[in-house]
Amino acid sequence: MSTAAVPKKKKMTKQRKLMLLRDNVELYSLFIPAFIVIVLYCYAPLFGYVIAFQDYMPGASFLGPDTKWVGFKHFIDFYQGPFFSRLMGNTIRLSVENLVFGFWVPIVFALLLNEVNVMGYKKFVQTASYLPYFISMVVMCGMLISFLNPNGLINKAIVAMGGTAQTWRNKPEAFDTIYVLSNIWKSFGFNSILYISVITSIDTSMYESARLDGANRFQQAIHITIPSIIPTIAIMLIMAVGSLLNANTDFILLFYVSATYSKADVIGTYIYRQLTQAAGKSFGFSTAVGLIQSLINFALVVITNAISDKLTGAGLF
Repeated sequence: MSTAAVPKKKKMTKQRKLMLLRDNVELYSLFIPAFIVIVLYCYAPLFGYVIAFQDYMPGASFLGPDTKWVGFKHFIDFYQGPFFSRLMGNTIRLSVENLVFGFWVPIVFALLLNEVNVMGYKKFVQTASYLPYFISMVVMCGMLISFLNPNGLINKAIVAMGGTAQTWRNKPEAFDTIYVLSNIWKSFGFNSILYISVITSIDTSMYESARLDGANRFQQAIHITIPSIIPTIAIMLIMAVGSLLNANTDFILLFYVSATYSKADVIGTYIYRQLTQAAGKSFGFSTAVGLIQSLINFALVVITNAISDKLTGAGLF
């Protein structure tokens, strides 16, 4: 039995490469500005991490003769410091709670919105859900502080139902609930845009075939819609886990008070205080803490991506 010979792949000549470059010069010209921006704003600043191994003061040279290298001193000081356990515990707890209770909300919202057939109502709900995302964090925290005051809207509703008004902002046990609900309210509508766009791109013939086979709308969602958006869910989950140690520092800085430090103080707020309030403004120490945060987040991305790639076949790389 004879088999056809498999032709060998010809090696691309230098002349051929130049021809391809010339033919696609417009595409490369569009790519160059974006590449320059990425290098300048994403990769070049990484050199500044050398500060984490120095006792650095503003204006001093990174690699000058007067540079004082301290090795891993800042990393050890942070690990052995009195606030390490509280900072790591609060950061991980708040991020995990936000992930567990908030990650699935935009997915469910997109699935439910997809079932709405009244276009006017559907557009109104979409627009109303997006609006909180565009509210400034300062304005949002101001609204929350006003609502949660003893004479605020929430306490008035509680009193009307027979309860007692309380200073919710000063109660550590209430901070987690306020944090998670506020983040969900602000972001779920905007985060659902990606899922809605993927759902609208699903081939409608699949739904028509399912209806002919007697599948109801719930069964169509379970067997067609959800499997179609699983790769998107996997990628969004990887990115969410990769920012586990970030928390929502802007919200916490604007909302927390000294009474809630035990529950609200996270790595981001600690870095801010080190830069603005600590004696001598320890830039080296703050950079070291930020580097630890970035390295752990990067490790989480790599691990989550490997698990996702194995389970779903989808990943960032």
